[in-house]
Amino acid sequence: MVEDSSGGGGGGRGRLGGGAIASLIGVALLVIFMVQNREKVTLHFLAWNFTWPLWVFTLAIAVVGALVWFGLGVLRRHRRRRRRRD
Repeated sequence: MVEDSSGGGGGGRGRLGGGAIASLIGVALLVIFMVQNREKVTLHFLAWNFTWPLWVFTLAIAVVGALVWFGLGVLRRHRRRRRRRD
């Protein structure tokens, strides 16, 4: 019996897609940046002042950015589904 090596039918389970590789590289770069920037910074926002380590601020901004990116993707899928129903 000859096996098909074209990647169909679950043969490529161990492979990572391009998006996963890009995400892993992005996370690695973020971790390197956070490790190298551990000094405290003072943030001024409207009437509030915060003194945080820069790595905590970087992590918080990355999480907010990821949530916005995810939310925009959900909205896009919702609009496409609604267009298909019409």
